[in-house]
Amino acid sequence: MPRTLYLETSVIGAYLDKGDSFRRDLTIRWWDHELPNYRAFVSPLVTRELERTREPYRSSYLKLLDGLPQLEITEEAAILADGYIGRGLFQRKFLGDALHVALASFHKIDYVVTWNFGYLASVHRQARLRLFNTSAGFFVPEIITPEFLVSEL
Repeated sequence: MPRTLYLETSVIGAYLDKGDSFRRDLTIRWWDHELPNYRAFVSPLVTRELERTREPYRSSYLKLLDGLPQLEITEEAAILADGYIGRGLFQRKFLGDALHVALASFHKIDYVVTWNFGYLASVHRQARLRLFNTSAGFFVPEIITPEFLVSEL
C-alpha cells in the first residue's frame, strides 16, 4: 500500500510561484513525477485557504486539487489542534497550521508536505509534536518538504 501525504497549502502555492524558481520547479517536478507514487490528501481547510487568493491564481490552485480526496475535519482533530495551542506548540494565530497537523495525525497520514520552513517544518516544533502526540496516543506524521520526497533530482 502506498504511503500517504497531506498536502499543506504552501505546496499548492509553490506550484505557481513566480518568485522562487527553485521551489516552483522542484514542486512541479515532484508533483508530476513523484506524487502519483503516494496517496495524497488535502482538506477543506486547504481549499478555503486557496479560495482566498486572487485570480488568476485561485482557479489554477483549485484545479490542482481536482481529484485529490479531502480529509474530513472531525471534532477530534479540532480538539487535538486546540490541544497543540493550549500546550504552546502553536500560537493561536496559527490555528490553521495546528489544524493541518492535527488532521494528518488523526487520519494517520504518513507525511505532512509543506514549504512552510518558518513554522511547520521546524525540527524543534516537530520534536515537541512527536512528544505530545506520542504521550496523548496519537499518530505522529513526519513533516517534510517536497524536496525530501524526490527520488532523483
